[in-house]
This record gives sequence, C-alpha cells and structure tokens, in this order.
Amino acid sequence: MNRILDLTALELGRQIKAGAVSAPEAVQAVLERIAQVEPDLNAYVTVDGDRAMEQAGRVQRRIESGELTGPLAGVPVAIKDNLCTKDLKTTCSSRILENFVPTYTAYAVQKLEEAGAVILGKTNMDEFAMGSTTETSYFGQTRNPWNRDHVPGGSSGGSCAAVAAGECFLALGSDTGGSIRQPSSFCGVTGIKPTYGTVSRWGLIAYGSSLDQVGPVAGNISDCAAALEAISGHDPRDSTSMDRKDCDFTAALQDDVRGLRVGLPRDYFGEGLDPEVRKAVLDAAQALREKGALVEEFDLGLVEYAIPAYYVIASAEASSNLSRFDGVKYGYRTPDYEDLHSMYKRTRSEGFGPEVKRRIMLGSFVLSSGYYDAYYLKALRTKALIKAEFDKAFKRFDVILGPTAPGTAPLLGSSLSDPLKMYLGDIYTISANLAGLPAVSLPCGLDSKGLPIGVQLTGDCFKEKEIIRAAYAYERTRTWEKPDLTAAGTDAAGRGKRI
Repeated sequence: MNRILDLTALELGRQIKAGAVSAPEAVQAVLERIAQVEPDLNAYVTVDGDRAMEQAGRVQRRIESGELTGPLAGVPVAIKDNLCTKDLKTTCSSRILENFVPTYTAYAVQKLEEAGAVILGKTNMDEFAMGSTTETSYFGQTRNPWNRDHVPGGSSGGSCAAVAAGECFLALGSDTGGSIRQPSSFCGVTGIKPTYGTVSRWGLIAYGSSLDQVGPVAGNISDCAAALEAISGHDPRDSTSMDRKDCDFTAALQDDVRGLRVGLPRDYFGEGLDPEVRKAVLDAAQALREKGALVEEFDLGLVEYAIPAYYVIASAEASSNLSRFDGVKYGYRTPDYEDLHSMYKRTRSEGFGPEVKRRIMLGSFVLSSGYYDAYYLKALRTKALIKAEFDKAFKRFDVILGPTAPGTAPLLGSSLSDPLKMYLGDIYTISANLAGLPAVSLPCGLDSKGLPIGVQLTGDCFKEKEIIRAAYAYERTRTWEKPDLTAAGTDAAGRGKRI
C-alpha cells in the first residue's frame, strides 16, 4: 500500500486507468495513513471512510466502463471545511457551525467529483478562514508535518498539512489574503490562487467576498494545474464567475522559460525578510535565469499600504457576511436566553472565537457612521491604486517573483499572542487578492531548522499559464524532500527526509 502513497495525483490517476491500482485500494491506503498520523497532526475535522470507500467503488466501475477518463478519476482528495458538501458536515472550524450539514455541494467540489475524484473528508482551518496559523480552530490546532512544534500556516493549514503528510493526494483550499499560498510555503507543498472569478465561489462560506477565491493544493505544479483545470468554469449562480475559454492549464506544463520576463520587486527583499528565505528565493530566480528567463529588479509601489487596506476591506466584508450566523435558522443556538436580543447576543458570543470577534468588531467599526469614508472608502481607493501599480509592472514583466512569507513556520502559540505580527506575515501574499491576480507558491528549499521555504510567482489577470510554466520549469531544476512522519518535535530527525 505504501507504494501508492509515493505517487503523485496524476501518476495515481494513470495507474488506476491502466488497472495497476484500483480506486478503493488508493482510498484504503490513504485512510490507513490518516489513522497513523492524524492523532498527532489534526489536519482533518471530518473523515468519512465508509462514504469514501463507497464513492471509490462507484468511481472504479465508471472508470472500467469507460465513462470516466479524466486524469483525476479515482484520486482521493480532501476539502477545506468552508466548502459546502451535501450530507457531510461543514463547520468552518467554528462552534457556531459545529453540527451543520449542508443540503448542497459547492461548485468546486462538484467539479472535482464530476472529474472522478473521491472525497475523503474536510480539513481543519482557522475559524471562518480568519488566521494564518490554523490555531484558531474550535476543533484544535493543526501541527506542521515537518516539525510538530510548528504551525502549518493558515487558514488552509489543514489542507496543506494533509497533502504534505500523504493524507490525501490533493486538496482544495480558499485564499482571501494568502490562505492557500502561505501554508503551502510552511508545509513544503504547492498551492495556486487563481484569478478572481476563475473558480465559482458558490458553496464557499464567505469571509471577504471581493477577495475569496478557491484553489488547489498538491505536491507539485502538475497536480495543481490538473485540479485547477477541473474546478474552473463559468457558474451562473455566482455573479463574479468568469466565462473563460483558456482553462486548459495543463497545456502550460512546459519546461521552457526562454524569454520569460521575471520581475523581482526590491520592496519584497528589504527589512523583515529572513536571510535564509531571501537566499532561497534569489536562488530560485537565478535558476530561472539560467534556463533563459530575463530576470530584473524593479520598484513596486504601495506595498506598505497593502496590509492596512486588506484588513479594513476584509473585516468590513466579514462583519456583513457573518451577520447571518445568529442562532435563528441554522448552527449553534445558546440554550440560555430570555428574549430574541439576548439569544442573538449569547449565541454569537459563545459561538465565535476571539479572532473572529476581533475582525467582526473591526469591520463593524470601519463601516459605522462617521468612519465609513475615513477607513472603508479610503481602503477601496488604495486597493484600486495597488491594482494600477501591478498593471504598470505587468507591462514590463510576465511574472513577478518573490518570497511567499517573510520567514518559515513559527512555533505553535507564538503568533496568537501578537495578532498584529501575525497580520504582518501576510505582506507578500495580500496584494494578489486585492488586485485579483493569480499566484502560486512552491517549495524552494529548507532553512537551517529543516523547515520549508516557499517562492511565490504572481501573474497578470487570467495569465495562470505564465506562472504555471515558470513553476514547472523551476521544479525541473531541483529535487525535493518530504517530511519524516516518524519523527516529532524539534529533534533533528524531524527534518525532511530526502526521497
């Protein structure tokens, strides 16, 4: 069974199609891995093995009949717990939705199922996707497979940890300000945030509606491209969904970056960036240069305004989106109340965690009378200016290369005590969401503690193929490691084991 877990998603799909492995065998192998490591990692909120085995059997019969021919048919996948799944709990890792079972399935999950992927369960996350460490979950923190004393990043930390630990072959996450890319960096996996509107948000429980985007996490760029191709497409139920004709992302998997113009923003390599991260990222740029890419430094304006603009806009949208969770129609309701007002108050007070409350209060403040113009409208104008800076940069460059995060995964507990420091950790990822741009994070090395470092490639709107091509070419230049799942804690044996 272990040989199955050494395959990539696309390799597994090919072996299932060839009859060398069956979909139920693949699911069984992953369920055994989950049983082995999950008590230590806590990457999942819900695992439904019986349902997955039943689905795998149906998929196997459709593959054998020739009905399912796609590259992901029979591949076991995991879903972030803010994407609705019919008859399978969807909690957003919050007490307020602890026992919520949707009556429908999100568009992106639907598309994966139509491609023949088998849903294993729902992955842990920061509550309502608000956080950067997967420590704010009501169901307990997720640990980094590379070193259990460190966070996996967030808010899609469960998805990224599950992929890194071999608890699934690929996963879906959501990205509001870096929530796919930052944990991908911390867990040594690959994650893509597509252009806003490429993947329907229908069935994604909203955090910041103008920023949220669903994307894939996998072990390499090829698996990510195949998954993104599967989940993309126009959806009339989402008014922001784009009708694109260029979603054949696997066509960009070419080892050729000759003439590709790569920009290095000087603003991303200054104060606050860990020296080991800087070196690894610049080495990645050099690797592309040696393959024929044209690499040049430039100044990207307004970088320092991205974080304040993002947290004003995201919190404002969150305060509106989360007003629906009041104990009336679904979710948790306090058992102790006298009237409607006290029921609202106590339900929300007991149902939401501290970070969610913090952002709801911030959002309500910036939307309140007297502060709307001073904060919210100013943040929207700043967002437009940041987009204009990227438009100017993409007249010169095809891809912008930089670090995904200022450092590697911090120790558990070190971020929650200083929320502002945690917010500043999103400095390199937030701009892509504000401007609606596609971006990918992929591994580019390990630091001296044996923790993964990620490099981020950002493209112009609807130019996913450029970043996929650059990522694929870079992947061909280096070997990569996987975490040693037999080790735990800070012992040196917990560092990556080369395979």
